[in-house]
Amino acid sequence: MKIAMLSPIAWRTPPRHYGPWESVVSLLTEGLVSRGIDVTLFATGDSKTKARLISVCPRGYEEDPEILPKVWECLHISALFEQGDDYDLIHNHFDYLPLTYSGMTKTPVLTTIHGFSSPKILPVYEKYNGRCFYVAISEADKSPKLDYAGVIHHGIDLSQFTFRPDHGTYLLFFGRIHPEKGTAECIEVARRTGMKLVIAGIIQDRRYFEEKIEPHIDNDRVVYLGSAGPEKRNELLGRAYALLHPISFDEPFGLSVVEAMACGTPVVAFSRGSMPEIIDHEKTGFLTHDIEEMVSALSGVKDLDRKKCRQWVETRFTVERMVDDYIRIYERIINKSRGNNG
Repeated sequence: MKIAMLSPIAWRTPPRHYGPWESVVSLLTEGLVSRGIDVTLFATGDSKTKARLISVCPRGYEEDPEILPKVWECLHISALFEQGDDYDLIHNHFDYLPLTYSGMTKTPVLTTIHGFSSPKILPVYEKYNGRCFYVAISEADKSPKLDYAGVIHHGIDLSQFTFRPDHGTYLLFFGRIHPEKGTAECIEVARRTGMKLVIAGIIQDRRYFEEKIEPHIDNDRVVYLGSAGPEKRNELLGRAYALLHPISFDEPFGLSVVEAMACGTPVVAFSRGSMPEIIDHEKTGFLTHDIEEMVSALSGVKDLDRKKCRQWVETRFTVERMVDDYIRIYERIINKSRGNNG
């Protein structure tokens, strides 16, 4: 089985700090290689992998302002599809654009849809529905207009997350700073509870940060640490009392939610998108609907068993389970493709 893995090029694969899609691609790629599967990873030139690496873009465009995204995206995608017939399957993690290249090869194309940035991108997926194969990352993120080869929840490498049995003392916001992620709501929850809030993540909306977040940062009750790499992430998640996740959009998955629970830290989230699939309500955290409910739920966090949070992830969200799920779908698609071709 020869797999061509197409990673995004916003960040390195795996990312140094932020880069959820690149992170999933890396975990899957290394997991497949460890099973003896022949994988060629198409990613940035500075990527780290045990697979065969092919790159045309030297660095992630989010890390190098000299790299014009659209130009290098075109070069990156075409580099794979121009040699697409060399593989048994192309696994696309690059959103909808590579689908428009799929006519260049007879090799089946599987796309993991990491969420819909807008309903306006659906026409591309609809056009190639039936010609290409789709995987959803949660039941909540499935579009009724598309057919799916399956639903595969992301998995994480548990060795990167240390279980900590003791409840921490601070609330944590971990993710990109953007209105839809609810950073400002976390500040309000912290204010109402009198608890310390630690904020970690890239600033995706500069105006929002300057107007709604920065005025509250005092490095005492509200602390902003910037983006956190793997080691700092492990410590921040593990030592928190709870991860707050007051999203205002239907989030397709939410890696930080699973990562927090892997450390034993319960998650208090707004019940939108995939959250009911990821959080076991009243056992690994709480599903709430507004700030008032979130504030009320926090008092119950201390009564939750942090060991059950870890066990929940161990049974449902490991990289090994994710790799198993994808191998099954690869085999099904490849066999179907070969059968159709003769």
